[in-house]
Amino acid sequence: MSKRVLLASPRGSCAGVDRAVETVEKALEHHGSPVYVRKEIVHNKHVVRTLEKRGVVFVNEATDVPERALVVFSAHGVSPAVHEQARQRELRTIDATCPLVTKVHNEVNRFVNQGYEILLVGHEGHEEVEGTYGEAPDHIQIVNDAASVDAVQVRNPDRVMWLSQTTLSVDETMQVVNLLKKRFPNLQDPPSDDICFATSNRQAAIRAIAPECDVVLVVGSQNSSNSIRLVEVALASGAANAYLVDYAEQVDIYRLDEADTIGVTSGASTPEILVRDLLEWLAKRGWSDVEERVATVETQTFALPRYLKHSGT
Repeated sequence: MSKRVLLASPRGSCAGVDRAVETVEKALEHHGSPVYVRKEIVHNKHVVRTLEKRGVVFVNEATDVPERALVVFSAHGVSPAVHEQARQRELRTIDATCPLVTKVHNEVNRFVNQGYEILLVGHEGHEEVEGTYGEAPDHIQIVNDAASVDAVQVRNPDRVMWLSQTTLSVDETMQVVNLLKKRFPNLQDPPSDDICFATSNRQAAIRAIAPECDVVLVVGSQNSSNSIRLVEVALASGAANAYLVDYAEQVDIYRLDEADTIGVTSGASTPEILVRDLLEWLAKRGWSDVEERVATVETQTFALPRYLKHSGT
């Protein structure tokens, strides 16, 4: 078989990531540097480094921002406590939280007000999970994985609902949920899927090509949950090997020695330019035949935060 590349589609930056990055770029245009951003605006090294060169200062907490300065909250969302910290420091804030994450926050408040306890399926310590948990910490338990299910205790098994981090593996999430339902038969489902459409679409696209691939290369950063899930989905779906790389230069050519078919995709926070760089790198080494496999076409876009629209940017 000749050397070829199967290029998954959709891949790369989702509507929420595009919105968050554009939010920071517009803030720079309108206000000049420095613009402070709490945490990484999205989990991608290239995006963060590019914005730093333009005058963005990334900080760990709102308390690290000078009083009355401008701060952008990342796409992953923040807790009410972070908003209160910003208010106390009289910070000007722009909230770039992905609307799909905001939807989960709203679900927490809605169902806690109805007397439900929330089982949040997600990775403890992830910024998105911290923000969601912070909406109602006395009414939420984080369920990391299937192994965590047996330790879950609820106050009223008839008033319990599950929600999830938006960037998880669909299959693994449902495995956890099914185990939770065995323990709590009256566990309620969210009114709509919490795993974002872009995450689901990228997983479906790589699942479709993985059985044909000797190696799958996922372009994305090590702290990107959805990128890591793509590696896991590729392996679970039949790829012989799968690796995560930030840049083409990180690919170990020796790992591709016996690969005829290489699958390529990218995480939902990865710019397309990095995928193009990888395709050029592969072409120079013999994998010049590229076939794009389109699983679905995404047309979703999100409006910029209200602050930017009202400030004329």
